[in-house]
Amino acid sequence: MRRRGLIALIASTVAIIAFGVYGVTSSPGAVVASPSPSPTIAAELAEAPASTPVPVPTPTTPAPSSPPQESPELTATRYFDAWQAHDISSMTGLVADPPADFAERHRSFDADLRVSSLSLTRGELHRLSEEAAEMTFQGVREVAGLGRWTFSSVLHLGLRAGAWKVLWDPGTLHPSLKDGESLRLKETQVRRPATLTREGLLFPRDSRAGDYVTGLGGTAVVLSLEEAASGRVLLASPPPPPVKTRSTISRSVQAAAARALDGTERPAAIVAVDVQTGQVRAVADTLGGRGAFNGLYPPGSTFKVVTAAALLRTGLTPESPVACPATYNIPTGKSFTDSDGVDHGTVTLTTAFALSCNTTFVQQTYERLRDDRLRAEAADRFGFREKPGLSSCRIQPYGTPDELGSDAIGQHSALASPLCMAEVAAAVASGVWRPAIMTAEPAADSPPPVPLDEGVAGGLRTMMSAVVTQGTAAQAGLPPETFGKTGTAEVEGAEDHAWFIGYRGSLAFAVFVQNGGAGGKVAAPIAARFLNAL
Repeated sequence: MRRRGLIALIASTVAIIAFGVYGVTSSPGAVVASPSPSPTIAAELAEAPASTPVPVPTPTTPAPSSPPQESPELTATRYFDAWQAHDISSMTGLVADPPADFAERHRSFDADLRVSSLSLTRGELHRLSEEAAEMTFQGVREVAGLGRWTFSSVLHLGLRAGAWKVLWDPGTLHPSLKDGESLRLKETQVRRPATLTREGLLFPRDSRAGDYVTGLGGTAVVLSLEEAASGRVLLASPPPPPVKTRSTISRSVQAAAARALDGTERPAAIVAVDVQTGQVRAVADTLGGRGAFNGLYPPGSTFKVVTAAALLRTGLTPESPVACPATYNIPTGKSFTDSDGVDHGTVTLTTAFALSCNTTFVQQTYERLRDDRLRAEAADRFGFREKPGLSSCRIQPYGTPDELGSDAIGQHSALASPLCMAEVAAAVASGVWRPAIMTAEPAADSPPPVPLDEGVAGGLRTMMSAVVTQGTAAQAGLPPETFGKTGTAEVEGAEDHAWFIGYRGSLAFAVFVQNGGAGGKVAAPIAARFLNAL
């Protein structure tokens, strides 16, 4: 018994000595010799069983630092997505130490250079070190009056306070800006020979087509996008043709379009195309910047032509019964209303189209087209995609049911120029979508014609006729045998855009009045003046 007690005492003594030595030696800068046990203690230890445990303190080590919260690839992806969506606030949050004028630089860049759209394609990420990386990328900007402007640049990234951030410099916006250079859009007046109408005649006076054909004022404006200091030209419009050329414009149709805009206080445009060939027969434009061809505006309810085509492909017919309530709520989502605030009950699809019933088209789209068929219809059959040609229009994949509902009635991501919507009307009239042209034949890279199903085209004709005979354009004074669709497009913080598209005989057309108000009250009467003057 005494022996066991003595062993325990010895073990405790050794533990105390070891712990004390560890405490001293673990202190910064301490140098201590290891003590030896006394002879008595050493003898007792020698007699102790080998299995007797002797506690030995274990030094602690600092916890490893936590890894970065996200990868450089994810930061780059978020930055590019925000940039394409013009979400400058989110872009700013992803940049390390953004300059005070970061937002203004981006806004003024697009405004000064007339950039209407931007698409970005990411390249490969290269790790330069544990705390630095870079990603190359390609960009395409659409410049009003000049077309596609491609560029290549590099997105620099760095690890800052445990998170990957964009190391922004002006070269990210465009490589020409990296050395303090600036860019400008330059307009140069040059002399040019006059373009003739398709009949070989001079254009009518005050034709409002000067941005689209040469020689109407004796001079032409050549646009160039260039570096301000060096003068290096990055993009330029083609020079005017050296000799007089005939256009596809009809003198009588052009005169009617120009006079129809007389007295219109708001910027506006009328575009007319031949139904069978797609040749432009008239373009009268007070929008500026070739807005009738290149401008991107929400088409409002004129886009219901495209939405109706997609719905007809699901099995609906012009006579199918549908609800037309005053208000419709997408399940767990947004509430949509009709401008007249009236519950029309159950009506035919044709009547809902003629009344331009928003709630009908939102509900039917939500129930029938949630598999991306609306965007596919617009992109594959009506030209709403990035493509070569004269017109501009686009629609993006939707993210939420609310966005899909807004796209269905020509809001949110649905954007189009007046020429694009004239192409839509011509497709209904002929049964074939084809790109508009201002030459005898389409260019070699022109998108091919796209036939519509005859049942779909026939159904759309029935519905567009009802708009004029009994719907939102019935009081506009349009001549008989006119087929059309009104549109009133909401604009945040401004008056609505007014639209009317349609066709009569061999002509398809679009009328657009920027911030003009209701399409049935403003744009449709202008279309009536145009058609009645032919």
